[in-house]
Amino acid sequence: MTPDTDTFSIRTLIEALSATVTAHAEELSALDSAIGDGDHGVNMKRGFDAVAADADAISAKPLADALKAIGTKLVMTVGGASGPLYGTLFLALGKELATSPGDYSGALRKAVDAVASRGKSEIGQKTMLDVLYPVADAVGAAQPKAAIVAVAHAAAEATRDKRAIRGRASFLGERSIGHIDPGARSSALLVEAVAGVLP
Repeated sequence: MTPDTDTFSIRTLIEALSATVTAHAEELSALDSAIGDGDHGVNMKRGFDAVAADADAISAKPLADALKAIGTKLVMTVGGASGPLYGTLFLALGKELATSPGDYSGALRKAVDAVASRGKSEIGQKTMLDVLYPVADAVGAAQPKAAIVAVAHAAAEATRDKRAIRGRASFLGERSIGHIDPGARSSALLVEAVAGVLP
């Protein structure tokens, strides 16, 4: 699941990410209402709306710089914990691709590690990392797009049976079990959106 620079459109990517978040904003906030502040969908929509509003300038940049611009915009506009975490994901992707152009698998792995470091978390703690690490593994194994998307959604669903260890949901203890983590769900949705625009 890597972009072909001859046919890949950054604008199309931005439009797909924004449309996906908008379509699922209420769902994401409902998931967050069960174990968090209830504003994950609203916050994510605000951030990706801001990215979409700046699509002309962002899409004129090389891919690495465009990803860093998206990350910066998300940090500035999403708010809550999700802004720094999703911002870090895109910023680190851009930074790694600027250093090692074409190494999409390696860049993704390092970007997910950067998110883990920023959030002081790890896989298994009922966060977006429970989706991002399996996706990074699938990309590293050169799995087809459909398989990577399936991995993402299955991993998000699997957070339902986990106890939250990090984030606001961790305050609920055992009561966090039985609910899908909203960050894991939004991560899976974004993976699907990215897969949908890659050739």
